[in-house]
Amino acid sequence: MNRLRVHALAIAALAMVLATGAAPVSAQEVTLKLHHLLPPVSHAHKNMLVPWADKVMEESGGRIKIDIYPSMQLGGKPPQLIDQVRDGVVDIVWTLPGYTPGRFTKTEVFELPFMHRDTVSTNKALTEFLERHGDEYSDYHVIAMFVHQGQVLHSAVPIRKASDLEGLKIRTPTRTGGWMIEAMGASPIGAPVPKIPEMLSRRVVDAVLIPYEVTLPLKVHEMVDYHTILEGPVERVNTSTFIIAMNKARYES
Repeated sequence: MNRLRVHALAIAALAMVLATGAAPVSAQEVTLKLHHLLPPVSHAHKNMLVPWADKVMEESGGRIKIDIYPSMQLGGKPPQLIDQVRDGVVDIVWTLPGYTPGRFTKTEVFELPFMHRDTVSTNKALTEFLERHGDEYSDYHVIAMFVHQGQVLHSAVPIRKASDLEGLKIRTPTRTGGWMIEAMGASPIGAPVPKIPEMLSRRVVDAVLIPYEVTLPLKVHEMVDYHTILEGPVERVNTSTFIIAMNKARYES
């Protein structure tokens, strides 16, 4: 079962959850606002969130509509998304728990270096983790959690061995990846994904840690010449955890 298959199954399951659980008793139409950080050309927006919203509309018989707002169109910064949904500013968010370091410490285990081997097994482990240790998210209704394929080091200079990292400034998505980068003599700079093009074009960083899937919408390949994975059975440094979370009161209403 590949990564796209896992996401397809997740989308179908999520549609059933909302269609049966979030709709009011009456047949009155409900419109939910979903807020996220990536642009509308991103794979996550086009190939996951939009099809899911369409599926929810279909499965609910047109009663539940999800309006999607990409690129932080409703205001705020990416680290604020998790609070926006908790506080009811929006109904649903797609974001990274790691954007609020130290807040979801149990989940951070999945982002530690070399913990991630492949997407399917990590997502299965994450699902089991939620069933046993979901107390971190008691303020939310968690619709789904999953990881991406893994970080790749995209750089303006060649990186062929660990010592090549010394002195470099490297963008990291969360603090867990930063710990390893720092241990190798580089300077980790935490920043959300939308900041990457500006950071690379202005040479604020020498390299970025992101998966291949977001390089095209961000045009990273036009700003760097080198793309580095690891040798051995574990090719990716680590991964990032994503969450689709809904306001708890809104879900239960």
